[in-house]
Amino acid sequence: MQTKIDEIANGIYRLSTFVPDIAPPAGFTFNQFLVLGDEPLMFHTGLRKMFTLNRDALARIIPPEKLRWISYGHFEADECGAMNEWLAAAPNATAAHGQTGTMVSLNDFADRPPRVLAGGEVIDLGGGKRVRFIDTPHTPHGWDAGVLFEESTGTLLSGDLFTQLGDGKALTGGDIVGPAIAAEDLFKYSSHSPGMGTTIRGLAKLAPKTIALMHGPSFQGDGAAAIHALADEYDRRAATLKLAA
Repeated sequence: MQTKIDEIANGIYRLSTFVPDIAPPAGFTFNQFLVLGDEPLMFHTGLRKMFTLNRDALARIIPPEKLRWISYGHFEADECGAMNEWLAAAPNATAAHGQTGTMVSLNDFADRPPRVLAGGEVIDLGGGKRVRFIDTPHTPHGWDAGVLFEESTGTLLSGDLFTQLGDGKALTGGDIVGPAIAAEDLFKYSSHSPGMGTTIRGLAKLAPKTIALMHGPSFQGDGAAAIHALADEYDRRAATLKLAA
């Protein structure tokens, strides 16, 4: 395996590792994102067993010890499994997550005390970069789920939303909804809570220019339209489940 690096927006880098053995023959990508600034932030730590790959890739951009913030979408091995390895590599870094995630997992898991983020709270990274934490409970899964929005570039760090298979280009302007629906049908990874469509649709208000997928290519284009289309699909599924019940 190797970890590829691409700049997907100004000062935001995608670190992508392709694993062909997951859902063959298409395979599956695991993506981390580095947001530069006076206080650089990494979104997703990657799996613990991928730490060396990701550390070596990040070191091609900045010295790992310069990381100041480490965040993730929800408590899961690929999202935050290497948290403590990164905290050891970056002695001034602080883990940051929402109130629920910190209470139920991060306070115990992280080797150093984390920062608790309220819904809508902003971390000013300096250098013009500002990331806002947005609670998305049970969306797509996880009571503690949340996303980050980098305001200066209009980049939504969307975690598992829009998950898809394959190892295509780092950036696409094409359809990300159809492939996400196909991945949902295969993995059945969403919680399908009744409010899921509403929660997703709320992200469209951000009108993101870039959507940074954890599994799949990053998207540049009409982010609000893609988000509305994904929300409509989950509303349709919720209605089907209600009728079946």
